[in-house]
Amino acid sequence: MSLDFLGGKTILITGGTGSFGQRCVRILLGQSAAARIVIFSRDELKQSQMQTEISDPDGRLRFFIGDIRDVDRLIMALQGVDYVIHAAALKQVPALEYNPFEAVKTNIIGTQNVIMAALKNNVEKMVLVSTDKAANPANLYGATKLCAERLMTSANAYSGKGGTKFGAVRYGNVLGSRGSIIKIIEQQRATGEITLTHEDMTRFWITLDQGVEVVMMALEKMYGGEVFVPKLPSMKIKDFISLLAPDSKIKIVGIRPGEKLHEALVTLEEARHTKEFSNHYVIMPEHDWWLGHDVYGSGVKVEEGFYFASHNNEQWLDEEGMKKLLTTL
Repeated sequence: MSLDFLGGKTILITGGTGSFGQRCVRILLGQSAAARIVIFSRDELKQSQMQTEISDPDGRLRFFIGDIRDVDRLIMALQGVDYVIHAAALKQVPALEYNPFEAVKTNIIGTQNVIMAALKNNVEKMVLVSTDKAANPANLYGATKLCAERLMTSANAYSGKGGTKFGAVRYGNVLGSRGSIIKIIEQQRATGEITLTHEDMTRFWITLDQGVEVVMMALEKMYGGEVFVPKLPSMKIKDFISLLAPDSKIKIVGIRPGEKLHEALVTLEEARHTKEFSNHYVIMPEHDWWLGHDVYGSGVKVEEGFYFASHNNEQWLDEEGMKKLLTTL
């Protein structure tokens, strides 16, 4: 992954103290010549911990305490910023079902605030970190992230030619992230019993490093308005549990409210305006202002009826494949 395009640039990461943000910062500091990397988040304790734990000998790392619900603070923080990676979000599905408007205020209104601040400061590019739950959403979290994706796409109509470019990346379960299934299995393994909602449940899998790579690809290549979807492998949750806790009993507890049996990354409707590349798909806007078709001329239009879901995937992880992924964490 070449990060030469970031040379001399200033990058701001919203929600930068989260799992993605911390990994992204380490990669940027170690592999790029970015002039400045700004963390924007509301948790001062995590910011303090990052300053202690992450080596920054060149003094390129900066920290802003703030909430994406506060547009004025965002406008101040984005002064002099070239690229924005928007990773801040409320993500816990059960909590958001119980506190729905909090999800709206952060994931939807907060995203619009970041867009407005980016436009105000003439930021070059902004990428939203989205989720497979945004494709045909079955819960409030997925619905708010779908709205965030739509806001990002439509923002290009307001920035105009030569203005800020807005895009998104969409991917699946992140191995090793805070609150991930690995942490849950580790906690339950001590009891000798692991809970599973359905024995046929499948998911897409990606590592933090791969997630950062997809975001960097989008930052470098995007024309404005696209959703980038990496080609990810699938695995049954049951097989994943058996790999991590082979001696534990699996208890089937039933699918929770808002939970899908399988996740999707490209829907049937989106397939009509999606192109395939060697390692990813690009979902292109359907708006009249979209002029990026020639940019993606080398891509192959996906077939009619294409549906990229975790249960009909061509790529599947076996035990050895997942073990290999886990060693990279």
